Amino acid sequence: MFQYLDDTGTTVTALAERAQVTKQAMAELVQHLEAHGYVTRTPDPTDRRAKLVRPTDRGRELLAIARELVPALDERVSRIIGAERGARAQGRPGGDPPRHRRDRRRPGRGSGFPRSLTTVPARNRAFSTRGCANSTIVGKHR
Repeated sequence: MFQYLDDTGTTVTALAERAQVTKQAMAELVQHLEAHGYVTRTPDPTDRRAKLVRPTDRGRELLAIARELVPALDERVSRIIGAERGARAQGRPGGDPPRHRRDRRRPGRGSGFPRSLTTVPARNRAFSTRGCANSTIVGKHR
């Protein structure tokens, strides 16, 4: 989130768009970081309804540490998994953009869940649901 902050402050909406996450997810992250002293929210002078997110001194210190560590971590990951896969995982040129987790399944493989409905004994309480006296129906999860 810190990489998307402007020097003058950034709204949660702008942060969410830049990070390609929902506004609700970004608001939750900002709230967590504010509670731990890494960012502060101040009123936006141009829009009374909005608040600007700015890093605190502690947040700027964290950002400086991260900037020092990221190149070394990138290099280590590339050594372990290979330069091309490392570039792909980070979405950099030289590799395809990262795929969604569900797209990583091998061709011809299923999701690991049964295609049709299956009956599971009710004694397995981890899968039990209300209204099922002797068995529970487990369906395909997606």
